[in-house]
Amino acid sequence: MAKGIEMREAHFPGRAPIDAYGNGGFRFADMSHRGSVLMLPSGIYAWDVVEGDPLAIAKFQRILQEAHEIEVLLVGTGREIRRLPADLKSALKAANISSDPMNTGAAVRTYNVMLAESRAVAAALIAV
Repeated sequence: MAKGIEMREAHFPGRAPIDAYGNGGFRFADMSHRGSVLMLPSGIYAWDVVEGDPLAIAKFQRILQEAHEIEVLLVGTGREIRRLPADLKSALKAANISSDPMNTGAAVRTYNVMLAESRAVAAALIAV
């Protein structure tokens, strides 16, 4: 008997540079993803954040779980740069993660350079 459609969390199990961004999503590893993404050492994940959402610690839990493998977190905050809330910045600092908010375009470019340098980088990118 057929089970129907099984919905799974979007996940690419590896690291890859971002080939393109815009129109509400990202292209990487010969694939495209609509929506925001987390680029982590364990892979690339869909991220349930849209431009203008509060940057709450709860949205960064997966990053904090992988803190032992991350030195720098680039936060692409959308079209405009936004400051990280003090509690989020403190939580990241307590996990020994240096955080750098910037617009999404700058975060994508910086992520690609740091990834090519084999740095311990992660990115939280809000789709534009």
